Amino acid sequence: MSKTVRVELGLRSYDVHIAAGAIETLGPAAAGIDNARAAVVIADSTVAKLYGPRAVDSLRSAHLAADIIDFPPGEQNKTLATVGRIFDKLFAVKPEVDRNSLIVALGGGVTGDMAGLIAATALRGLRWLQCATTLLGAVDASVGGKTGVDHPAGKNLIGAFHQPSAVIIDVEALKTLTGDELANGLAECVKHGVIRDASLLDFIEDSAAALLECDAEAMTELIARNVSIKAAVVADDERETGQRAHLNFGHTIGHAIEVHVGYERIAHGQAVALGMTAANHMAVARGLIGPNDAERVHRLLGRLALPTKWDALDGEKIWQIMQHDKKVRGGKVRMVLPTKLGSVDIFDDIDPQAVHDAVESLNA
Repeated sequence: MSKTVRVELGLRSYDVHIAAGAIETLGPAAAGIDNARAAVVIADSTVAKLYGPRAVDSLRSAHLAADIIDFPPGEQNKTLATVGRIFDKLFAVKPEVDRNSLIVALGGGVTGDMAGLIAATALRGLRWLQCATTLLGAVDASVGGKTGVDHPAGKNLIGAFHQPSAVIIDVEALKTLTGDELANGLAECVKHGVIRDASLLDFIEDSAAALLECDAEAMTELIARNVSIKAAVVADDERETGQRAHLNFGHTIGHAIEVHVGYERIAHGQAVALGMTAANHMAVARGLIGPNDAERVHRLLGRLALPTKWDALDGEKIWQIMQHDKKVRGGKVRMVLPTKLGSVDIFDDIDPQAVHDAVESLNA
């Protein structure tokens, strides 16, 4: 079973191909890009060992010169320092990297963010492909062209929009994920259901057991539905000037929690789950949604092994971190809150007490 979703962006349009064993199609996909003659695969050291040889072999079988550069895994390594070390290796590749070279991001969201930034800036812009091997990378980072690295002041503060030429998602690779890594991606799937399609929540509820077992058919359907949602949002608002900001549901407080707790102590999906829980608390307090809707989402997060409680969260510290969020406008913190399941809106009248109360509701 395979599915293909088109991301419609005019001259920058591209296909997202979803299938078991899709890494084997990396070479033909790269060779199909005009004038491509070489590719450099960027992957963290864990993914490089698991899938690097297959990726390089596929590229070379398609008559492209291919090399691989790895880096230490983990969000804590998504920094300018790591990017600088990758650049050092990139410009030492033989034959030399030129405008006919491709960057291939092999791995999850961290790899996609960094490899995309490298592609956006190396030689003032190289074409690149995403080859996602995690659910988070598949349903979130692989679509939309957001690239970047973290800074001590906040997450993804340094980056660029740079659309890939193609995206390949290997459903088979998801079977190697840990439970926490799988839950990272499932958190984003729940987010898409809340912001755009309540029937997706039905599907996740009905298919939870199969999804947690990484059943290929269920996963292919889940990823295709999520990619279609994100593709539609990105097509309407590529640069996040309007409704693309809806994709930040759960992320404003979630990103602040990541900074507060520490990237090494909390996974991205865990932080987003907590952020969604806090946002739902605020939506209920405003009368936007009923407590039963909020409870339905929280119960689903629990079924997917995602937290709705955490120890020792400090509302004031989280509020201060939120002041550095990219979504702040004119000094006002903006948050996405649900108005019903399947629909959200952006609110720019967020006050510190509401955030403190929401964060307090998360404390175990």
